[in-house]
Amino acid sequence: MAKKVVATLQKGAGKNFTKVIKMAKDEKTGSYSFKEEIVTNDTVKDFFKS
Repeated sequence: MAKKVVATLQKGAGKNFTKVIKMAKDEKTGSYSFKEEIVTNDTVKDFFKS
């Protein structure tokens, strides 16, 4: 069943989106946190610049 969901996302409007993950280090504790978002393919570079 999962294969059908993945196949439909690759065919339709789902191809226009990308899941991006950015790692950020906290200055106070030194620990790392991850920020996840689903953005359009056009705004991927802007996500990593900010």
